[in-house]
Amino acid sequence: MVFCRTCVSADHASSSRLLRQPRVCSRRSICRAVGRQHQLTAVQAHLADCTLPSRRSCLQTLLPSLGLLLNSQVSLPAWAGLVDEDNADSVFQSAYPSVVSIVNSRRQGNADVEEGTGSGLVWDNHGHIVTNYHCIAQLAKDKFGTQETRVGLAGRADGRDGQDWPATIVGTDPNHDLAVLRIEAPAEALKPVQLGTSNDLKVGQSLYAIGFPYGLSRTLTAGVVSGLNRDIPNPAGTKTRGAIQTDAAISQGNSGGPLLDSAARVVGINTATFTRQGTGRSSGVNFAIPMDLVYQIVPQLMRGS
Repeated sequence: MVFCRTCVSADHASSSRLLRQPRVCSRRSICRAVGRQHQLTAVQAHLADCTLPSRRSCLQTLLPSLGLLLNSQVSLPAWAGLVDEDNADSVFQSAYPSVVSIVNSRRQGNADVEEGTGSGLVWDNHGHIVTNYHCIAQLAKDKFGTQETRVGLAGRADGRDGQDWPATIVGTDPNHDLAVLRIEAPAEALKPVQLGTSNDLKVGQSLYAIGFPYGLSRTLTAGVVSGLNRDIPNPAGTKTRGAIQTDAAISQGNSGGPLLDSAARVVGINTATFTRQGTGRSSGVNFAIPMDLVYQIVPQLMRGS
């Protein structure tokens, strides 16, 4: 397993346009899913995995099993997941205006060459932006004035984004992979995030991540708390303790974006994922810096510490 930071380089952004081959679903996987009384959405997901030549056989296996499932007595809580769709939309609509893009570029001759993208969040209406240190490390280390980082504010959820602003560094903390930037945007253009706590998170609790994977516009992924109090490497070469583990997809470009609870409150800052060595594919083991730790660090960084 390889530990990967999740800011994306320009090369990754272009390669993300390649499509993976669809998987062929097996009768065994469908029967197992139905036997466990998965929600209808899970059954639909299996159908989506089928290639066209195999869908007929999938349906032949699935329809009798569905009949058995629908004729059985299923209590209401078993279908409670059907309301998740509305909740996910509510979380996204509430939070996306507070999520910003981080775009790094380098001056080369008369042109600006994009070097990578990440995500961040609006901390307050004074222009403070919180992100991962590794997303802006090149700017922090720039000695020749050739690096620039711009912050893209929200426009509309359909990807038509608002204005972007040049950012300056207020403070950085490589030991916890956090950084605070500032932009000179008017207060009315800024929507600060709803801040939550990571102190009362429980394994199995629903979580949502919003960010800019592979340079795409704002993207929502969903999952659960997979584990708590994990130790993960940081850019300083030490360990950040107490990280949140989640299976909500955190891809390259998601770094610095918010991890949200079902009330659209930020409970963590997305920072890293494990990938299968040699494939670049996520293993579903992703990590976020817990919000209660962020609360301790960000005020110090805002003071320039």
